[in-house]
Amino acid sequence: MDTILVIDDEKPTLTMFRFLLDALGYRVLTAENGMEGIGLFERERPPVVLTDIKMPGMDGIEVLRRVKEIDPKTEVIVITGHGDMDLAIKALDLAASDFLNKPIQRHGLEQALQRAKERIALMKSRENQVSIELLETAVLLHLRGSINANSEPQLQDAFQKAFGAGRQEIILRFDDNVSVNGSGIAVLTQLLLEAGKEERKTFMTGLSENLKKVFRVVGITRLAEVLESEQESPG
Repeated sequence: MDTILVIDDEKPTLTMFRFLLDALGYRVLTAENGMEGIGLFERERPPVVLTDIKMPGMDGIEVLRRVKEIDPKTEVIVITGHGDMDLAIKALDLAASDFLNKPIQRHGLEQALQRAKERIALMKSRENQVSIELLETAVLLHLRGSINANSEPQLQDAFQKAFGAGRQEIILRFDDNVSVNGSGIAVLTQLLLEAGKEERKTFMTGLSENLKKVFRVVGITRLAEVLESEQESPG
């Protein structure tokens, strides 16, 4: 993942991103508006796009739509205002991989890019996104990569195996590289509701701060308890 396209209508922000990403060893492409950004994307096809969500003319939501139409595998990270969760969730519904809140912090940017890099590698390796481990009192479901509509068969199979394993507790362990779009949220919600009907207690661990925020807003944290560390795991 050598090239990153950054789209933002504020020149100081583009300069900041160019400085940070150059220091991290990336080749950086920049565009000052959505139309210019889409043109650059069509010519260069970078694996990762960072786009501000609020821009005049073509905004970041439309950029996201257009990029995903051209190449659905592209990692698109949207940049939102502080606490603007409604727009962040709307972007996830349209298959954004991740989001960053302004003001951008170097550590948060590095984490988001590392997650994107790992998801790209996982996609190329074609490893399973979900694996199952039986613990003494629980079933552990280990989730990796991009959780979306394509993940539904694996997730359904994993939950059915968990229901049949004779354990009363199910733990979802999220790798650092996990992203969950709108379709993935819908699948997880349905399966957690089914777990409740099966009288299974469900827990989640390893959630990034972004996923915690999203899951709180969409109500998933009401269906499964969030564990802050592996040591809390009941299994």
